[in-house]
Amino acid sequence: LKLQFLYLIETRKLMGFALDTNAMLSGAIGAAAVLLLGRLIGKAPAPATERLGTTDPRASAIVKHNGLVYISGQVAIIDKLGESDITAQTQQTLAKVDALLAQAGTDKSKLIEGRIWVLDVPQHFAKMNAVWNAWVDPNNKPVRYCVQSPMARPNILVEIQVVAAQ
Repeated sequence: LKLQFLYLIETRKLMGFALDTNAMLSGAIGAAAVLLLGRLIGKAPAPATERLGTTDPRASAIVKHNGLVYISGQVAIIDKLGESDITAQTQQTLAKVDALLAQAGTDKSKLIEGRIWVLDVPQHFAKMNAVWNAWVDPNNKPVRYCVQSPMARPNILVEIQVVAAQ
């Protein structure tokens, strides 16, 4: 920093500018303070991670970290799988997503990403998409992807996982 200050003084002399060393010194001190503050901030403790809905032995239902809310993948109501088509399963799944977002203190208007798995894209995509389109906040649409995938149970037709801002 001292070399930069001296270089600045010499450059200003060569270019014929008047030297206001007090102003230049104040600027150098301010720059040093900004650098120091930046280093101190960089050493701040890592943000806390909060886990909610931890009764499942495999995963938390919600993880809040660094200003983001991660919701575990959700499926329709298990007891209704056999009687629910893709439209009903998508509605049930998104109702569960809404409830988890509310539990985390956020909502679908703050979605950042949506991940959707469907059992059979040619058969289920259009109907699932119609429910999603009616549900998603049209002014705050997240990025999204949808893929075809085998499911953990044969009657599960859709699984949805989201990430939202707090």
